[in-house]
Amino acid sequence: MILRLVKMTFKQEEITNFLEYFDTVQNDIANMPGVIHVKLYQDTKNPNIVFTHSIWLKESYLDDYRNSKLFGEVWPKTKALFAEKPIAWSLTLK
Repeated sequence: MILRLVKMTFKQEEITNFLEYFDTVQNDIANMPGVIHVKLYQDTKNPNIVFTHSIWLKESYLDDYRNSKLFGEVWPKTKALFAEKPIAWSLTLK
């Protein structure tokens, strides 16, 4: 299984927009083939920083998501709200 962590830093004036948008797409992401778990975490000291935490059965499912119509809609909308470049990790669960 693959654990995917993505750290995203949003413009202060955009964090609420992102959180509201994520609420509308979280279930769609969670229902993608191969997804076990999708959660969003917000930093307690800097609320403009959030992490997505997702678990995938295998990396090919994550790749399929990255090539999906859903990702093609979600990522550009999300990316436009960033204050900094996101940082992502794909980790193997042991």
